[in-house]
Amino acid sequence: MKVVFLKDVKGKGKKGEIKNVADGYAHNFLLKNNLALEANAAAISALEGQKKKNEKEAAEELAEAKKLKDVLEQLTVELKAKSGSDGRLFGSITTKQIAAQLEKTNGIKIDKRKMELDDAIRALGYTNIPVKLYHDVVAVLKVHVTEEA
Repeated sequence: MKVVFLKDVKGKGKKGEIKNVADGYAHNFLLKNNLALEANAAAISALEGQKKKNEKEAAEELAEAKKLKDVLEQLTVELKAKSGSDGRLFGSITTKQIAAQLEKTNGIKIDKRKMELDDAIRALGYTNIPVKLYHDVVAVLKVHVTEEA
């Protein structure tokens, strides 16, 4: 029996696939547990419609990420911190502080986990931080740390 998988089933198929499975397995397990639908014209057309919708949403997200990348690369996030005479900070600047300052000053909310900072900033000056916005879209955010008076 041909079925359209609604969810991933380990060892049998992934969501959206159309596969041939044993009749008993389809009736007694897949259909009963709403893991699959019988592959008829209606189910297949619904699957195609869902795929088109997902592609459209992905394209919109990509366009939005590219727009946000252009905005972020024009910005410089200004942070103040206490430092010693040699320019080393007392403590450090983390991605959490950068994200909070970015939202406070520019109204742009970015998850701190998307910022790819290997180690916290521990010195005064400019630092470039890559921010992963989408699969292949990475913006470079400038952070300027100045001495707190």
